[in-house]
Amino acid sequence: MAWAMLFLAGMLETGWAIGLKYTEGFTRPLPTALTAVALVASMALLGLAVRTLPIGTAYAVWVGIGAVGTAILGMVLFDEPREPARLFFLGLMIVALIGLKLSSAAPAE
Repeated sequence: MAWAMLFLAGMLETGWAIGLKYTEGFTRPLPTALTAVALVASMALLGLAVRTLPIGTAYAVWVGIGAVGTAILGMVLFDEPREPARLFFLGLMIVALIGLKLSSAAPAE
């Protein structure tokens, strides 16, 4: 369950990071409110996940999901660069996230 919460927390991190672009410097109320809700929910889920997952692993996975998701959505939504090197290194990040998941067991409580 902790890994599912962590994954959702990472997806919400992607949501609030992308939401920052839509707030236009926090001048648009609805995007600002949605961004704030995603931020709080992301942190809350991360906090729940680290009850059982190692903090270093959980934080790295959370940040990694957010970074990869934000980069991909930036390419899709904002026409950000799609150079082969950028895609290659995003792929490496995904491999690293999978590796962290596969090599990390939740400690016994």
